[in-house]
Amino acid sequence: MAQPTLTLDRRPVLATAAAYIRLTKPRVIELLLVTAVPPMVLAYRGVPPAHLVLAVVVGGALAAGGANTINCWIERDRDQLMRRTHGRPLPRGEIRPAHALAFGIVCNAVAFAVLAAVVNLLAAALTLAATLFYVFVYTVWLKPRTVQNIVIGGAAGAVPALVGWAAVRGDLDAPAWLLFAVVFTWTPAHFWALAMKYRDDYAAAGIPMMPVVRGTAETTRQIGGYAMLTVALTFALTLTGEVGRLYATAAALLGAVFVLHALALGRDPSPQRAIRFFALSNVYLLLLFTAVAVDALVS
Repeated sequence: MAQPTLTLDRRPVLATAAAYIRLTKPRVIELLLVTAVPPMVLAYRGVPPAHLVLAVVVGGALAAGGANTINCWIERDRDQLMRRTHGRPLPRGEIRPAHALAFGIVCNAVAFAVLAAVVNLLAAALTLAATLFYVFVYTVWLKPRTVQNIVIGGAAGAVPALVGWAAVRGDLDAPAWLLFAVVFTWTPAHFWALAMKYRDDYAAAGIPMMPVVRGTAETTRQIGGYAMLTVALTFALTLTGEVGRLYATAAALLGAVFVLHALALGRDPSPQRAIRFFALSNVYLLLLFTAVAVDALVS
């Protein structure tokens, strides 16, 4: 008589693993890495050693994923009130809150260890500082209290540009700070467009985002202003002598498209146009930093 075969149902394990991955917000991680690797190419004036790039990518992904997970843990109650976020793993009860918090902390501890061991202590310290700023300054303090939350809190998302440069040079020269400033000023225009789309969600959760507190007209005016400031800073990078004509041409063309669409949003501040501008702003930053890397390689 044939003996019964024991089989392991992997579906719960895979579902739990997928839930942990969703906690890390992979799309946000992708954008952060886009702003970390091109500064490495610029600082190295070529393709950096593979082990260095891999360490920055792995360490940066772990740190960003851990920070996003802790953010989800802190905001799990507010997330239940918003249509955009009520399907996240913690509001749905897919993961225990204590397990999520531990996962986020472990990710950041491993990230610091990897960067400190393989890259350098400056890159590791900057990455840890970004996590602490994002969690305690932005998520805990600023986000529920002030309309300027994303303006100040956006500094955390701009740190990868510093990390990429520091990983190669071991310092923080002017080009690194200018790339940081580009991401810093880009963030409000980018995020406020998303907040326009989900204005009712933020209002329901009691989060004082710009469209909720100041209204659509003021939000689009400030989006236009920050878009123009961002483009101005992209040109400031040409004054450092680290980038050439290819970058300058790309910055001019991309900047014109970015600003024109920001101004168009002011004329038609519909949720549909707002989310299109949000998507376009992602593409703008991706192509701009790609131009930084390509310019460094060809020049």
